Amino acid sequence: MSLTADVKAELTAVRDPSPTARVAELTSLLRFSGGLHSIANRVAVEAELDSDVLARRVARDLMELYGVRPELVHVQGSGARNGSHYAVRVIEGGETLARQTGLLDQRRRPVRGLPNKLTTGSRSDLAAIWRGAFLAAGTLSEPGRSAALEITCPAPEAAMALVGAAHRLGIPAKAREVRGVPRVVVREGEAIRVALAQMGASRASSDWDQMRQRREVRAGVNRLVNFDDANLRRSAQAAVAACARVERALEILGDEVPAHLREAGELRLAHRDASLDELGHHADPPLTKDAVAGRIRRLLAMADKKAEQDGIPDTEAAVPVGAED
Repeated sequence: MSLTADVKAELTAVRDPSPTARVAELTSLLRFSGGLHSIANRVAVEAELDSDVLARRVARDLMELYGVRPELVHVQGSGARNGSHYAVRVIEGGETLARQTGLLDQRRRPVRGLPNKLTTGSRSDLAAIWRGAFLAAGTLSEPGRSAALEITCPAPEAAMALVGAAHRLGIPAKAREVRGVPRVVVREGEAIRVALAQMGASRASSDWDQMRQRREVRAGVNRLVNFDDANLRRSAQAAVAACARVERALEILGDEVPAHLREAGELRLAHRDASLDELGHHADPPLTKDAVAGRIRRLLAMADKKAEQDGIPDTEAAVPVGAED
């Protein structure tokens, strides 16, 4: 199952005992899953849902809370909506239900946001609003740079109502429009964890946090590996450049090389991958790394000076292309 399906399966099983929370969840679910329609010149309330389990639960809640008996229809997906889905419809008594749930105002006008009595309710009511909205139109993507908990909204006013409820719950949600469709998005990893927990998906919240932490650890390891690889490449390039210059220096100076400088140069060529400290241990008698570095510097300086006097390429000219850095 996808992350979204896992979260919805867990939220479907959540049953808040508070009557106001049940009403808030059901109203939000109806608002974000379809809401109002006109069928045969009558107001109908309809919810289009992804699972038959959720559809049956919505039908049961409608009967228990409002005493209406909805129609359940299995609909094959087409067009923009792929896969089969389920419609819960209330035609007989639809207008009365719409008024009771706050989808219609007293003048029979559709409410574009959410009923004010819901968005000013208790924390459990606000959490129920988010739970219903996510069950109706929510998605959750994998942890990572583009991770997001997102809810598609029927109108900008509904998006703003959802954002307001989120802020009262301590969730930093934002409203945005994507290709003309209003959405509410939670992006930061910790904020997503909090949103899942507030909605009641405690298992999904814990799983999400573990997945996020594992991903961050892997990302940290990858950064270290890449850093080490870069250091190794730079060290290898530096060793190639140093050996090329030493070879050129010995060639330029020939028999004029002082014995102690020749020894340092030959040590460098004999142990091309060794550090200066390691080169010092190979010397007889042993030398400090500063002594080795100083002798190699003097060897190169002497050779470059002679090359300039003789008008020939110096030691830098021997460095292969790509090894300069």
